[in-house]
Amino acid sequence: MFACQRDVCDGSVLLDDIEDVKGEKNALPNRNSLLGFEVIDNIKADVERFCPFTVSRVDILTLAAREAIVLSGGPYWDVQLGRRDGTTASEIAANEQIPSPFDPLENIIAKFTSKGLDLKDVVVLSGGHTIGYAQCSNFQRRLFDFQGSGMPDPTLDSSLLSNLQGVCPNEDNSNTNLAPLDTASSYKFDNAYYTNLISNTGLLESD
Repeated sequence: MFACQRDVCDGSVLLDDIEDVKGEKNALPNRNSLLGFEVIDNIKADVERFCPFTVSRVDILTLAAREAIVLSGGPYWDVQLGRRDGTTASEIAANEQIPSPFDPLENIIAKFTSKGLDLKDVVVLSGGHTIGYAQCSNFQRRLFDFQGSGMPDPTLDSSLLSNLQGVCPNEDNSNTNLAPLDTASSYKFDNAYYTNLISNTGLLESD
């Protein structure tokens, strides 16, 4: 989703910063969130040895995402190939257009609808949080100072709150500690993410 949200599915999130151009890796929605860039780089290097100047990084990223979902128990689908890698990136545009872990629902819906997506798309794509982890810096304020109240988020399940406060104590050196986005089955592609939301055990404010 992060490779497609800004303009087109061009893999612009893969571009590093260069002189006078700041890429999207350090935009707020991506910072401390996306990992594994070196995996795509390594696959690209291997592909180039056998088939130079043919397969784009964004196609590799798309196929890798599909395979990760399949290996996690999710569905298989055919992937149309032939995307071209982006040559430009914009940290400012990424900050404006990609939902952040702190965005309220109305902001997320607005960002999706600006891309021609609807509420159903928001729900479906948010389900991607059935797999993966988040760093404490992306949800720590829910645990200790929700919306500047000096208190935890009152909607967060008390058992989960206690567990997360142990993983993410209110200290700067815990910012990079990790917690699963799906507290029930973090390595399995299933619908537990949605049942977590019903039971107030979603991790991020944006959930």
